[in-house]
Amino acid sequence: MVTISDIAAALGVTPSTVSRALSGSPRVKEETRLAVEQMAAALGYERNIVASNLRKGKSDIVGIIVPRIHREFFSNAIGGAESILNAAGYNVLICQTHEQFDAEVKALRTLRNNRVAGVLMSHAIGSMDGSHILEILGDRIPLVQFDRVFSELPGAKVINNNAEGAYQATKHLIEQGYRHIGTLAGYMNSEAYAARLDGYRKALMGSGLSVDESIVFYDTILRETGFDAAMKALEAGCDALYCAGDFCALGAIQAARSRGLRIPEDFGVVGTADESFTALMSPAMSSLALNPFEMGRQAARAFLTGEEGTVVVPMELKERESSCKTTNNNPTLYA
Repeated sequence: MVTISDIAAALGVTPSTVSRALSGSPRVKEETRLAVEQMAAALGYERNIVASNLRKGKSDIVGIIVPRIHREFFSNAIGGAESILNAAGYNVLICQTHEQFDAEVKALRTLRNNRVAGVLMSHAIGSMDGSHILEILGDRIPLVQFDRVFSELPGAKVINNNAEGAYQATKHLIEQGYRHIGTLAGYMNSEAYAARLDGYRKALMGSGLSVDESIVFYDTILRETGFDAAMKALEAGCDALYCAGDFCALGAIQAARSRGLRIPEDFGVVGTADESFTALMSPAMSSLALNPFEMGRQAARAFLTGEEGTVVVPMELKERESSCKTTNNNPTLYA
C-alpha cells in the first residue's frame, strides 16, 4: 500500500507536510497542497480511515445493524437514515445479523473497534435482552434503537404504535363480521411483537369476544410457519387471522386456498408491514403499514441531536381484499 512517506519521498518534502496537505490544513501553501494531491492520485494512495479516526478521536461513520438487509422494512429504514446522515456529512456502515445473537455481538464489536460515531440498530430475534449491547458499546458510543428495542437500555428509541395498530387491524376483522379470530404472533422476546399480541387481545375483549388460546400461534413470522399454523387454526374453526408479519400472512392465505376456502368470504387475513407484494396479490392482502423510511429518518435525527426518549411512528391499516368481506366489490379499496 502507498503511504504518506512514499508521497513525501517522491516530492522531497516531509511526511508531516503531506499529512497536513491531505487533511486540508491552512498551514500548507496552495501549490504544495495541489502537488501532494496530484502525487497521491498518481501513486494510488488511499486514506486509512480507521487510522485517521484513531488520530482524531472521532469518526464520520455511523453503524447500522439490522436483522436482514433484503427485507423491505429494513432496507427502507436504512434509506431513511442515510438520507439524514449523508446530508449531515456522515457515511454509514451496514451490518446484518441474520437474526443470530452471535452475529449481532460480532457486528457490535466490529463497529466499536472501528470507532464509529454512533450505532443505529434493530436487535436480532436471537437476542434475549440488551445486556451485551451495553457491555460492548458502554457509554462511549451513542446508541439509537429502532423498531425492535430493549426498553431497559438507555438512549433514544424509535418504535411503531404496535399495540394500537394491531388493535385496529383486529377491530377491522370484527367489523367485517369475523368472530373466531386467531393470530400468528411473533417472538415474545421482541417488545414490538409482544405489543401487537396485546393489541389483538384488547380488541377481542373490548368487543365482547373471547381470546381462544388454541388459535394463538407464537414464533410464526415466516411463510412456512404461517402456513402450518394456519392449517391448525382452520382445523380449530378459525375464520380470520391477524398476522404479526406479511410473510406469515401469505402462508395463511395459501393454507386457506389449499383447503378450498374463499378469501375473504370464508376466511379473512390481515398482515403487518405492508410489503410491496401485498397490494399485487390476488386477492390483495390487507396489511398494517409501518412507515420504515420515516422510522429511519427519526433514528438518524435522534443520533444527530443526542436527544433521548421514545419517538412513536404511527401505523396505517391498508384495507384490501383479503379482509373486506362486506366491501370486497369496491374497486377503489385495493390501491
